[in-house]
Amino acid sequence: MATDRAAIDDKARSAAGGVRLVALMEAAKGAVVLIAGFGVLDALHLGAAQFVDDLVGHLHLNLANGTPRIFAELANNISDRQLQLLAAAAFAYVAVRATEAWGLWNRRRWAAWFSVASGLVYVPFELVELAKGASALKLAMLGANLAVVVYMASVLRRRHAGTAR
Repeated sequence: MATDRAAIDDKARSAAGGVRLVALMEAAKGAVVLIAGFGVLDALHLGAAQFVDDLVGHLHLNLANGTPRIFAELANNISDRQLQLLAAAAFAYVAVRATEAWGLWNRRRWAAWFSVASGLVYVPFELVELAKGASALKLAMLGANLAVVVYMASVLRRRHAGTAR
């Protein structure tokens, strides 16, 4: 009996560690978007064209190449209102990721369900991107996303099975 209890406690600790890892991943995604959101606000303050010029110069990029040129063209065609909406969307995304990370870290059941649902939302978009052309990065992103969804679903299933006894 004591051995069964120890095994259950080990499984619970292991699941908590995995869920906390997912929480850290969600917090990291939020942190990256938070930095990007502040970049958008900086672009709003400086003017998008000046911001892109500064960024391209700071990163020593060549405007003749495709990606920097796309950013420069975008900066010339984006309005302050669009930048404000983009910043607001970024900060809303950060709030959602931070809430999810907090809930997962504190082992809230709703956060596990939210993690599964929010992970599944990305799958169709990732599949569309793969259909446009497969790459190692696209496959890795899809694989990581599906791994988190499957893991969190298994945590929910184990929790449900534990409460049904």
